[in-house]
Amino acid sequence: MLVFLHGTTIMHPSAIGRTRAERVEQVRRAEDPGLRDYGSYVPVGDAVAKLRRWQDQGAEIVYLSSHRNPDDVALDASVLERFGFPQGRILARRRGESYGDIAGREMPDLLIEDDCESTGASEITFPQIAPELRARITSIIVPEFGGLDHLPDALSELLSR
Repeated sequence: MLVFLHGTTIMHPSAIGRTRAERVEQVRRAEDPGLRDYGSYVPVGDAVAKLRRWQDQGAEIVYLSSHRNPDDVALDASVLERFGFPQGRILARRRGESYGDIAGREMPDLLIEDDCESTGASEITFPQIAPELRARITSIIVPEFGGLDHLPDALSELLSR
């Protein structure tokens, strides 16, 4: 299972207590300095518990970061550890690489990401994957900052979507 981090499972701390629409607008405005304080990010909803439930059913969880800078990816790792996210590798793009390149190389059974409402649909991973590989990956796209809480707890149900 490849799960996107920013906007899908973690968010900037000033998003706490705000509606999903307000969170999206915060990112669009890009005025909040907390947006770039990656080490202070927090889980979106009950993402930790949801991912743990899937892991308990046998899912191997791999995370996809929006960062390219290794120091920022390390901050992502510290957030995951601090909040008790299930352990898993964190993947990040290299120079000239797209999210789709990573997903195509990783070939997860399931890809969960958000709709990139604040940054634009061109950032969505699934359409960037080569068509012949997309057919072998189940894609679930959730509303940005909407969390995973509404997704089924049963891994089998999730995979059959």
